[in-house]
Amino acid sequence: MNTPLFIAKRIIFNGSEHGRISRPIVKIAIWGIALGMAVMIITLGVVNGFQKEIREKVVGFGAHIQVTNYDSNNSLEPAAITHNKELVDKISKITGVAHIQRYAIKAGIIRTDDDLLGVVLKGIGSDFNWNFFAKNIVQGTRFTVSDSGMSNKILISRYIASKLKLHVGDKFKMYFIQDRQQRQRAFRICGIYETGLEGFDNVMVFADIAHVQKLNNWDTTQLAGYEVLLDNFKKMDPICTRIKDELVRLYPDSLGRSDSTITPALQARTIRELNPQLFNWLDFTDTNAEIIIFLMLFVAVINMTSALLILILERTNMIGLLKAMGATNQNVRHIFLYNAAWLIGQGLLIGNAIGIGISLLQQQTHFLKLDQESYYVPWVPIHLDVLEIIGINALTLGICLLVLLIPSLIISRITPVKAIRFS
Repeated sequence: MNTPLFIAKRIIFNGSEHGRISRPIVKIAIWGIALGMAVMIITLGVVNGFQKEIREKVVGFGAHIQVTNYDSNNSLEPAAITHNKELVDKISKITGVAHIQRYAIKAGIIRTDDDLLGVVLKGIGSDFNWNFFAKNIVQGTRFTVSDSGMSNKILISRYIASKLKLHVGDKFKMYFIQDRQQRQRAFRICGIYETGLEGFDNVMVFADIAHVQKLNNWDTTQLAGYEVLLDNFKKMDPICTRIKDELVRLYPDSLGRSDSTITPALQARTIRELNPQLFNWLDFTDTNAEIIIFLMLFVAVINMTSALLILILERTNMIGLLKAMGATNQNVRHIFLYNAAWLIGQGLLIGNAIGIGISLLQQQTHFLKLDQESYYVPWVPIHLDVLEIIGINALTLGICLLVLLIPSLIISRITPVKAIRFS
């Protein structure tokens, strides 16, 4: 029989007649752990929610990885590459790649009767993945791209529509400069989207890729690049490395060459490399979460240390009797550590109920609102990770029990004679 565990159970479940001093302190310790755990769960949920929402929006505009001409960089007039089916097939076969699509971009100006606005026209093909924009179209609908014809339909943002007083079904002209000549294209608005990312919503419009190809004097096989969508954001860096390896194998002689007869070198860049400031801001939220978790753990440790000290001092007589009956310091220490583990477990259970409950309520009702212009989302996003919740519970329990070994050392200083006199 585990004697320390048996005695600890007796103290826990049959100690109502004792503990007049320790009872309120123990309750404070339990609720301190509970509130700390609730704050940690909500903090992790909010940080994960923000990162997930912002990442999905940025990826929705530019995919996880872009394959472009090596000379293009972030230019709004990128150099063309020629469609390579072998490259597309090889990238598609990489584990973790969910989809690959063509795109082209060109800067232009929307002009109406009363106003004008500079924008970036993103040309998309029949292979475009509409999943992201299907969730963010607030008026109208998306358009269909056909390889056999050219569509004059266009998708614009709510900001652009409001700025230029445009509505679904309206027509307007866009003006472009190509080879020092002005060109124009007429479009009809089929839908209006809103994502909350001002840096993209304020400038991006979407139309048939054939328009960009004709404006740039490209043939139907030429494009600005490929966008590669993945099934997991965490796989982005290793998959990008794999794609770079494939590019080197397919174009070994083109690197550093400017000869037009050589297929231009291609490069693969992640969305993090293309938008470093935004992702650095998201990484900073991890630091905030770590600080909050550290503070909550510190409070939990202080509360449990105080409670254990009171429990030990209050039961000095029992400690002396157990030692007089032959119990070792380690046996007595285990009794109080079992007791502390039970109290910590109560706090963790209550804290998980509060934290997960509030998080689920926010997920369903969105009762906590935000200014979308400042935070990119209209409400506080929550994303709960089961493994993270289990990990933070295990970390709290482990750290508290480890630190509680220090006050439990007081037991070794209690002798039977002193304990009896103390009683």
